[in-house]
Amino acid sequence: MDDRSPRLDPPHLEYLLPLKWSADTGLAELADYLDLLSAYVRVLVVDGSGDELFAAHARAFPAGVGHYRPRHPECRNGKVNGVLTGVDMAEAEYLVIADDDVRYTPEQLERICALLGDADVVRPQNYFVSPPPVRSSLPSSVPSSVRPRPPLPWHARWDTGRTLLNRAFGADYPGTLAVRTEVLRRTGGYSGDALFENLELLRTVRAAGGTEVRADDLFVARLPSSTSQFFRQRVRQAYDDLAQPLRLAAELSLLPVLLRSARRPRRLAALSAAVAAAAEFGRRRNGGRQVFGPTSALWAPLWILERAVCVWLAVQWRLRGGVPYSGVRLKTAAHSVRRIRRRMLG
Repeated sequence: MDDRSPRLDPPHLEYLLPLKWSADTGLAELADYLDLLSAYVRVLVVDGSGDELFAAHARAFPAGVGHYRPRHPECRNGKVNGVLTGVDMAEAEYLVIADDDVRYTPEQLERICALLGDADVVRPQNYFVSPPPVRSSLPSSVPSSVRPRPPLPWHARWDTGRTLLNRAFGADYPGTLAVRTEVLRRTGGYSGDALFENLELLRTVRAAGGTEVRADDLFVARLPSSTSQFFRQRVRQAYDDLAQPLRLAAELSLLPVLLRSARRPRRLAALSAAVAAAAEFGRRRNGGRQVFGPTSALWAPLWILERAVCVWLAVQWRLRGGVPYSGVRLKTAAHSVRRIRRRMLG
């Protein structure tokens, strides 16, 4: 991406980053990425960070990046606040919505544009990569494509097990979606009280009669979280499954099955092998081997053990009134398509 080329033609696409940071770790790398991205598309950053961090971001981000405050305080989910603000300000027909750890290439943006020609929302596939050194720490002659990357941290490999199992039994939920701007405007946006905001957006588009494309072979890089953030997300991610009753029932059954199998090593080994085999199937689907390493599936049994415990903790949080999220409690994981449709009609 260091070799600048003209913006995407036709310029149908804009890039929206909803941001809310409590610390600026990784700011230089993010500024590098936005600088490179802004050569191809208009970039909007809706920043709900505190005043000092907001000012630091304004100084760090390149001049071509639009930097704004969120404008939908009725949304208890801060990311939805940022997305709806971006939708209000967007000028293009298509909008890529991406978390702060997602890293697109221009070629992937071109493909997203093409897919949105026949869809209302596109769901690509994320995979973890370690961040390269920032440009300022390398000689100017070193292009971004050959910057050395450290190995993935253990928790990124652990979480990849979840990704592969999702691919084996359906599709993964990434930290990015691409949507037709007019569809979200026509629906009046989507609920700012749901924890699983990506699922809420997808269901809102479907409730409006829109078409979803699952681009399981469009692999968009994602940076691993910090170890502390990884641990904070365990129960919250499990809470998302309260919006998917069949999946929730299956996951609630995991802990009893594992406890019954604990005294029978052969049965436990057979269960682990079956989980790893399912994850390996997910790794091989739709060209996954080009981004998921050969040992990735071996981490899936550990993730199953984690989810077997965390899903019960998530149910406990639900009974206590909701899961803590950014200073509030969110009770609803996501609304059903039927309920969203009723809201639209009402």
